[in-house]
Formats: sequence, C-alpha cells, structure tokens
Amino acid sequence: MEQPTERRLIWDIVTRLFHWSLVLAVVTGWSLGRFGPSIMTYHFYIGYAVAALLVIRVYWGFRGPKPVRFRSFIYGPKKTLGYVSGMAKRVPSNWPGHNPVGALSVFAMLVVLIAQVVTGLIADPDDFVNVGPLAGWVEFDTARWAASTHRLLSKLLLVLVGLHIAAILYYRFWKREDLVGPMITGWKEVRKDHPDA
Repeated sequence: MEQPTERRLIWDIVTRLFHWSLVLAVVTGWSLGRFGPSIMTYHFYIGYAVAALLVIRVYWGFRGPKPVRFRSFIYGPKKTLGYVSGMAKRVPSNWPGHNPVGALSVFAMLVVLIAQVVTGLIADPDDFVNVGPLAGWVEFDTARWAASTHRLLSKLLLVLVGLHIAAILYYRFWKREDLVGPMITGWKEVRKDHPDA
C-alpha cells in the first residue's frame, strides 16, 4: 500500500548544478583518458574541474540545506538493512533525499572521485609528457603507483556509474519512481509521514 505523499522542494540549485556538472565532467574526463588524445592536457583540465566540484560538494555537505548535508544521510546498519529488505516491493519509496542505499552510492562515488583526483595530481606514467602537476612532490615509486591506481580507479568509477544508472532505471521502471526529474527541477514526491521529512 502506497503512503500519502506531497510534492516538496528537495534538491537546491547548487546541488543540481553540481550533479549535472559532475556528470558532464566525469564523462568527458573518462572519455579523454580512455580514448585520447595521447597528450592529456584536456584530461588534466577536466580533472581540475572535477576537483573544484568536489570541493564545492564537500563544503555543501556541511553547510548546504538539510537533504544534502552528510549528517542527514548517514544511516546505521539497521535502517539500511530495513530499507534493503523493502527494495523489491513494486512501490515508490518517496524518500526525502538520499535513501540509505543511495547514500552509500554517494559516499562511494565521492571517495573514488577524490582518490582519482589525488592520484591524477601526483601520477607519473613515465612517458615524460602526461605527468601530474604535483608528481615532483612525491617519490618516483609513489608517482608510478599513483599512475597505475589512477587507471584502476577509472575502472571502478565506470562500475559505480553503471550501478548508479541501473538503480535509476530500476526505480523508474520497477518502483515507478522518477529520480531524474527531481534532480532537474528540485521537486520530489515524498512521504508525508516519513521521519526524515
């Protein structure tokens, strides 16, 4: 049985602009890193953009409105398992903000992206061209490790993005809940009686 809902402004303009800018930057940066050109100048520029976006998001995670503050979507095991147990039900969750599974996705994506930026800044792939701007600040072996880790993280990032898209499609077609529209307009159907509302 579906719970009564109301339409509410959940995602503020900063969060929405961050989200879509990050989508564009990650897709562009990943594509440039994977398919060239072999001189990675543009890939570096996109990496700087991702770094700036992450700084904004981390700041907003402490100072932004309630739905985007990190403390509002840190859930314990009990709440997370309770949510997971009901995920197969063919009804919308109408969660006000990030649900417990979505929260795990957000944190995983942020951690991987931060690690991707850091390893990119200090990476030295030993081609004497595509050296990270801070590679000279670390030992050569660390810079080489950063280069290989950066490549590995790009694969992990692809998996996380794939899971994110799969979740959006699952919610849209199985649970009949639109997650994309609210990230465009900011407005979302949420349960009136939800304790996090």
